[in-house]
Amino acid sequence: MSYLYDPPPVERRVEIDLDAVRHNVRHIADVVSPARLMAVVKADGYGHGARQVARAALESGATWLGVAHISEALDLRGAGIGAPILAWLHTVESDFGAAIRNGIDIGVSGWELEYVVAAARRQERPARVQLKIDTGLGRNGCPPEQWDAFVGRALKQQDEGLLRVVGIFSHLAVADEPDRQETDEQISRFRDAVAAAEHAGVDVELRHLANTPGALSRPDTHFDLVRVGLGIYGLSPFHGQSSAGLGLRPAMRFVTSVASCKEVPAGQGVSYGLTYRTDKATTLALIPVGYADGVPRVATGAPVLVDGRQYPVVGRIAMDQLVIDLQTTGIVGTDRSVLGRPAVLFGGHESEPAADDWADASGSINYEIVTRISGRVPRTYLNETLTSESQ
Repeated sequence: MSYLYDPPPVERRVEIDLDAVRHNVRHIADVVSPARLMAVVKADGYGHGARQVARAALESGATWLGVAHISEALDLRGAGIGAPILAWLHTVESDFGAAIRNGIDIGVSGWELEYVVAAARRQERPARVQLKIDTGLGRNGCPPEQWDAFVGRALKQQDEGLLRVVGIFSHLAVADEPDRQETDEQISRFRDAVAAAEHAGVDVELRHLANTPGALSRPDTHFDLVRVGLGIYGLSPFHGQSSAGLGLRPAMRFVTSVASCKEVPAGQGVSYGLTYRTDKATTLALIPVGYADGVPRVATGAPVLVDGRQYPVVGRIAMDQLVIDLQTTGIVGTDRSVLGRPAVLFGGHESEPAADDWADASGSINYEIVTRISGRVPRTYLNETLTSESQ
């Protein structure tokens, strides 16, 4: 892009530390060895950047990449990433032909089989498919009572040279609560499904069931491959257990600067609805991010770090801005004013608020906090180049 003036400074940004991604991948790969690791980079790498995260993960021990949509896999191929990729969520409009041409494994739960076969005929080359069994989550995946017939249909098409069944997989429902017996039941159903497929004649190369919580807490879910999303971004899937406690480093830091700093009297209402009023004369600081930037509108009370101290958001979060109450006076116009000072919503340093804090304030989960940061907030990548210190 060319400018008629110098490019403006970045007023708000998300910093992505790719060394943190590399650390997390290496750590989890060690935990799950000898199982291999699939780095899940769907949803633009959980908001971190799919291409950048994919490269960092592959540099650090991941051997597979996972995405929801074929379009996401094609974007990775377009970036020159040739590693094995599995895509598993489709509609009747999905481009199965492009997946086949680009060597992308296609997750199949039932209806997709006929569409994949038709695309393989048109491409005049076999598709690589992985069959998904629903072991209890109740989303996609073949129902257990239909599994034998489904496997039989796939093998018939394999015999005709239209596809090759290379894997069997499923997804865990409650692995973030490691003591839930439903995970034991899912493991049992998965083992039964694999055994039935092998008995029918499938030469199973890959069996995978574990997500991040399964990978970190249930070795009996590891099988040949684990699919790790949240963990490679350095976030904990367990309530009450920190990233640091799991040996992980958060990779995302959301930072802007204070846009206004002004003194107000007691009783001053703040933001739409005037749901907050100051209880004494104080100083309000305006932070120039809001729900259009992906900040949850309902996250009143979430922390923002300014000048080494965390302040809660007061009043309603608006489209472009939110307010913090500094609970002090006499700083406006002095060198103690926070105007222009960095404001960190969340990050990876122990002194900074965490994505989990914003999740708690909004009644959500850390997955959503990082994934929802909008494209209006530029991403800045740290440590893109692999160095000896990164290895």
